[in-house]
Amino acid sequence: MPNFRNDRVQELMRQEIDRIIRTDLDDPRLTGTYSVTRVDVSRDLHNAKVYVSVLEADLRKDVIKALKSAAGFIRRELGQRLSLRYIPELTIMDDPNIEYGMHIAKILKEVGVGNDDVHDQHEQDGEHDPTN
Repeated sequence: MPNFRNDRVQELMRQEIDRIIRTDLDDPRLTGTYSVTRVDVSRDLHNAKVYVSVLEADLRKDVIKALKSAAGFIRRELGQRLSLRYIPELTIMDDPNIEYGMHIAKILKEVGVGNDDVHDQHEQDGEHDPTN
C-alpha cells in the first residue's frame, strides 16, 4: 500500500538537503558535479538514506566523505527548516546510477544503437512511421 505522506516527506527532504549542501556547507572537498538523487525514509521516520550522485569518479570519495562528516549539521538545519515532529538520522550513500546510465549510453553510442538508427532501419524496411 503506498504511503503518500512518506513520499512527500522524502521529496521535501531531498529538496532541502540539496539546498543546504549547495548554500550552507563550506567544505573545499565539495567540488565537481554532484546531486542528491533521492532520500529513502523509514516508515517510522527515524532513519533516512540520502543518495548522492557524483559524476567525476576521482572526486566521489572526497564528496561523500565531506557529506558524511556534515550529516549532523545537515540534520540540524533540516530541523530548523521542516515542521516535522522528528528529524531522521541521516546516512549518506553513494548513488552510482547516473554514472552507470552514462556508461551504458556511451556503449550504445559506440556500437551504433540509437533512435536515429532504429528510424533509419524502419525506412529501409519500407515501414512507415505514423508520427511523420
